[in-house]
Order: sequence, then structure tokens, then C-alpha cells
Amino acid sequence: MKLLVIGSGGREHALAWKLAQSARVKRIYVAPGNGGTGSESKCENLRIPGTIESVQGQEALCAFARQQGIALTLVGPEAPLTAGIVDRFRAAGLAIIGPDKNAARLEGSKVFSKAFMEKYGVRTAQSRSFSDYTQALDYAAEHFQKTARPLVIKADGLAGGKGVIIATHYAEAALSLASFMQEASLGAAGKAVVLEAFLEGHEVSVLAAVSLVPGKPGTILPFIAARDHKRRFEGGQGPNTGGMGAIAPVPDFSQAAAENFRRCILEPSLRGMEQEGMDYRGFLFFGLMVRDTLCSLLEYNVRLGDPETQALVPLMDFDLTRLCDAILTGRLRDFSLCWKTGAVCAPLAVAGAYPGAYQTGYPIRLDKERFSQTGALLFIAGAEKKEDPEAEPGLYTTGGRVLGVSAWASDPEEAWERAYRAMGAISFEGMAFRTDIGRGPAHS
Repeated sequence: MKLLVIGSGGREHALAWKLAQSARVKRIYVAPGNGGTGSESKCENLRIPGTIESVQGQEALCAFARQQGIALTLVGPEAPLTAGIVDRFRAAGLAIIGPDKNAARLEGSKVFSKAFMEKYGVRTAQSRSFSDYTQALDYAAEHFQKTARPLVIKADGLAGGKGVIIATHYAEAALSLASFMQEASLGAAGKAVVLEAFLEGHEVSVLAAVSLVPGKPGTILPFIAARDHKRRFEGGQGPNTGGMGAIAPVPDFSQAAAENFRRCILEPSLRGMEQEGMDYRGFLFFGLMVRDTLCSLLEYNVRLGDPETQALVPLMDFDLTRLCDAILTGRLRDFSLCWKTGAVCAPLAVAGAYPGAYQTGYPIRLDKERFSQTGALLFIAGAEKKEDPEAEPGLYTTGGRVLGVSAWASDPEEAWERAYRAMGAISFEGMAFRTDIGRGPAHS
């Protein structure tokens, strides 16, 4: 069978690597892909006119899938999902993994998402939504008059990881609200905001497969838990990023907490999706804040997480193409998710100035022998391949998050040690990474 993977990051590289392991798979096209996916076994990058979220780009992808007889398409990032790529593919009779445009609002609109949680009893932080700047400012002032606790400000729309601010005092909140709502620093994404109570605890990511067709009972099948480390610097300090690395499983996510998640978040989410008549055949990300054994939902993402996927795929002891079949055919309830024992540590290397303005175009150097001795996997996030003898393996940086290494071992400490030995075999100008992925504060 031929597959199409849509996206260009480390998550898509990890998915392509895992899909290529299936004996069922003959060829995988990755659109637009990156320097890693283009070199992966059975894989080929696909360039299209326009972007993957544009009408032009999506029509081109549909046409390619029809012409090439693509058996299955997986969508990595959120932007094409919220733009309706699943609706377009299904209207053309093409099999695709992901929610339709209506269901994708669970990530595409924080206002819609919070209203959904409250309507269906999903445990989450108290919040208010605003589209009026003055009213939002007044609410923030009232909050800080009553309490010294931080206030979480979330832009309504997609903002590439830049739409969440934790304001510790009123002046900071006022600056953020003005930036989002008046200065349009995030474009249309910041026209409306959610102001949310700050929750304390440990962050946990639970990714899940979803099979739900309107009018029929649905299934959400959760994966083992993972943890992203979002802050830029050691010890959970500095600005939020798209993720500096991940681990799986999560040692402090107890069975009692997992049961609380199932009862207070997963099950009411599924009931709400069923009652809303959502068509959701894909993956769902639950971003949790866990305190003791109580879980609260921070956010939904309507796709697999990045970098959590890079930590999870090495532990998957099942054929990912068959899981996708079960999602599409309504047999997910009968699918057995088998996981390898042990742990994975997956730190990311970034441009030195990330998440601020950074430079690109630097050659990546890899000591293949040292790297191979660790048994780690290399997943490219922001690099392109060029035929140039100065770079080994011919890769040049193109993004802020450049690459990640995913190392498996029988225990978390050994996985950490292997991951950072592997990272030591890689270099590029300005390369930076955290050394405490899996060791730092649990909320970092």
C-alpha cells in the first residue's frame, strides 16, 4: 500500500519511520517533508503548490492521492485539519486520518473548546471568554485585586505555541491583552481570548486514538502517558516553546491518576463529542495538569503531539497502519495497543536564539559511529538536505527546532544517558539543548 503523511516536522519524521516498518507499506510520500523524511526507508518527499493548509495545496494533495492510489493519508499538524482537509479528502472518497473541520474546533478555537468542556462536565480550570478588550482588561484587574495568583491568558485561535501567557501581575496581563487584542500580534488568533485560573501540578500528555462517526457509539483508546518539557531553559525556566523534548512513560502518572483521567476527562469528552455529532476518526491529545491523583484538562489538540510522538513511537509494539484501519472501520474498541517495556528520552536540539529570532542555513555534522553506538534514533524537525561535502549527512538547518534524538532503554536513567551521548555526536552552529529532559521539574 502507498501512504501519504502531511507535515514537515519531527512528528512527521517519526510517523514515517514507524509506518515504514509495516510489511504492508510499499511507499510513503511526505508532503512537504524535510531532510530526514526524504532519506527515510520507503519514503519520498512531495512538493506541492501552495501550503498544506491552503485551498490550492489541499486540492493538489487530493489530486495526487487519487492519481497515485494512496490507500491512507495521515495529517500531522493542526493547521490543515482546522482548514478542512479531512472534509475535502472524504468528499473525494479518500481515506484520511483526522477530525473533520467541525470537530477540529476543539483545538482551533480555545473559546469553543472551553465552552465544550464546561457544557459536558470535563474537569478544567475556571475561565471566562472575551472578544471585547475593555471587558477582558477589567476582568484581569478584578482578578489581581482579589488574588495574587497568576492569570492564564489564551488566544482563541491557532498561534504556533505563542498564544498562551501566564501573567503573574496585572501589568503583564494588560500588556499581553493589548498585544493580542489591539495590536493583533497573533493576527486573527488573538481577537478573542480565554482568561483562565492558574492550576498547579505536573503536566502530562495523553495521546489517544479516536473512532467516532455521527449517530454511532464512539471509542477513545488512550496511549501510555508522555511528558513534554515546554520551557526553553534548564529547570523549567524561560519562555514557552513548541517543546524542548519529551519522555515516555511518565513515572509519576499513577494508576489512580490514570483512572481519574478516564472518569473525569476522557469519558465526558467522548459523551460530548457524541452529543455534538462530531465526525472524528483520528488522534486526540489531552494536555493535563495533574495534582496528586486529580487530573484537569488544559487543552485538546486534534492530532498527535510534537515532541511527544517522538518519545512514543519507539515504544509502539503494534503496526500503526492497522491501528489506522481500526480507527476508520469502527473496530478501534477491539484493537490491542501493545507497548514495549522500558523508557524513552527524546531531547531536542534548537537554534541558540529560539524561540526568538534565529538564523538558519548552518550545516549539521554527525559522528555516525558515535551516534550508532547509542542505539538512538534521529528525527529531523527543521533541516533540509543539500548535496554539500561540508555537511554530514548533507543537512542544513531551516528551523528553530532542528532535530531530536529518541533513545530507548530498560529504565529512564539509562535512556537519559543514551539520549545525551547521542546528542553529543551532533553539532551545528549555535546548537542548544536542555540537559534535564526527564530529570527536571515535572511541570517543565
